[in-house]
Amino acid sequence: NLALLVGHNTVRQKVMRTENRLSTDEELKVMCDLVQSAMDEGAFGMSTGLKYIPGAYSNTEEVVALASTVSENGGFYATHMREEGIGLLESVEEAIDIGRQARLPVQISHHKAVGKSMWGNSVKTLELIDQARSEGIQVTADQYPYTATSTTLTIIFPAWSLAGGMDSLKTRLDNPAQRQKIKDGIVWNIIYDRGGGDPASIVVANYPPNTDYNGMNLGEITASKGFDPTPENAAEVLMDMVYAGSGSGIYHCLDEVDVKRLMAHPQVMHASDGSTIEFGKAQPHPRSSGTYPRILGRYVRDKGVLSLPESIRKMTQLPASVLGLKDRGKIKKGFWADLVIFDPNTIIDNATFEAPHQYPTGITHVMVNGQVAIENGKHTKSLAGKILKHPP
Repeated sequence: NLALLVGHNTVRQKVMRTENRLSTDEELKVMCDLVQSAMDEGAFGMSTGLKYIPGAYSNTEEVVALASTVSENGGFYATHMREEGIGLLESVEEAIDIGRQARLPVQISHHKAVGKSMWGNSVKTLELIDQARSEGIQVTADQYPYTATSTTLTIIFPAWSLAGGMDSLKTRLDNPAQRQKIKDGIVWNIIYDRGGGDPASIVVANYPPNTDYNGMNLGEITASKGFDPTPENAAEVLMDMVYAGSGSGIYHCLDEVDVKRLMAHPQVMHASDGSTIEFGKAQPHPRSSGTYPRILGRYVRDKGVLSLPESIRKMTQLPASVLGLKDRGKIKKGFWADLVIFDPNTIIDNATFEAPHQYPTGITHVMVNGQVAIENGKHTKSLAGKILKHPP
């Protein structure tokens, strides 16, 4: 089943393309109208990707205005915050303040503390969430059970360099002064942010211009070109790669202690942040195939981070309540039968970073809307999912 949100980046790009500036009053009104149209069509709320362009160029006031439109329609606000490394605490405060000003629930997407200098700060972010909830602001979060993230290769480029799209980026990379400025930003991000302090922490997940790079880390690719795998040399290699074409990467930059702490908090639900992947293609993050079995097998059964009933609540009732679904998320008469039958003694993820295209063990049956989708571990070809719509 799909419950959809209207994307701030999509709306902003429709009105302002990828221009690096604040919106005018007229542009903001057009964006509010687009958000209203999406809510009329059944969107459950609005999501932001404030780390990505063009959302990175907006200010809090713009997001509050759009979120207020969502609030008027009974929706909620989900955010990939501006920063998850240095700037994490300020970003959590901004997300909460948007909920406060727009008067709507806030969902912090795939919550984490990026980069060694920020490890341990989940203590403070959870305190901020608890504080906001005591104030009456409905703040929740979600999280995946891995110490690596995955996103575009340009995530460690400075946001200003991406304005105007790929052709504009290439023009900047062709300019020696601007190329050096971009390089400085990438080096900083390798050392202090998504790069985990080492080019070897960045692994190519999918690079169509040269699929031989899939599964190789940036340090290895840099060395293969005859350079020492320093952050400076790796930045040069990455700029050349992005110049040739887009791609995605896996970034080993999180700490297991934070992962466990976030997972155990009662207002943090489980989520994969995974995309729909083509099985057997490229070298994607294993989260798309392994998230929920990994939690049930490794973190519930083996490590005892949380109980089985609590973990299931975080997979079902808690997200359903945030979406406002009144007839899903519980096993109850009159509810839609979205059911997974698994063996708690054997369920486990098999997908790894080295071999991500592996299905889990321990799941025998899956029902979607009362129809059997998986029977004895085999797909039945039943496609019973629906587009869910938020009631007006």
